Amino acid sequence: MHTCFLLLGSNQGDKEKLLALALQSIGNKVGTITKTSSFYLTEPWGFRSIDTFVNAVVSVETKKTPQEILRIILEIENMLGRIRHNKSGYQSRKMDIDILFYDDKIVAAENLIIPHPRLHQRRFCLEPLRQIAPDFIHPDIKKSITELLEICTDKLEVKKIDFYKSEKINHNL
Repeated sequence: MHTCFLLLGSNQGDKEKLLALALQSIGNKVGTITKTSSFYLTEPWGFRSIDTFVNAVVSVETKKTPQEILRIILEIENMLGRIRHNKSGYQSRKMDIDILFYDDKIVAAENLIIPHPRLHQRRFCLEPLRQIAPDFIHPDIKKSITELLEICTDKLEVKKIDFYKSEKINHNL
C-alpha cells in the first residue's frame, strides 16, 4: 500500500457539495481515505477572481500507481464539471484535484510531477496539509510541512471552516 496526499479545491458552483462528491469518488476509486482536513476558505492564488476557493487535503491509502491516480482524478474533475480552457494561467473552476505527495517518492514525468512543484509556496495547500500531516517531510526540500508553513511567503488568507456541520449541506459520506 502507498500513501498519497491529494489537494481538492473549488471556486464555482456549490463548492462544499462538489468537494464532498469528490471525496466520495476518491474513496470509491482511488483508495481508502485515512485522514481528511477541515475545509478551508481561501483566496485565489495566481489569478484574480471574486470567487473564493474551498480547499481540503486528504490522505489516501492506495494500491494505485501515480499515473493511475492522475487518470482517476482527471475523470473525477470532469465528472464534477471541470472545464479546461486553452488559456494560459490559472482560472476559476468547479473542481481541481492535485497529487501533492505519493509516499516519499519523487516523480518527474511529462504529465506529472510529484511532489507538487508549488505546494511549498501555497498557504492554501500547507494549512490543511499541516492539519493532517504536520511532521511529513517533503522528500525534495527535506523540511516538514510545519517548517514549510513557517517559511512560506504566501500571505493570502486561509480560514478554516466546517461545512459538514452546516445545515446547508446534507451529505451521506
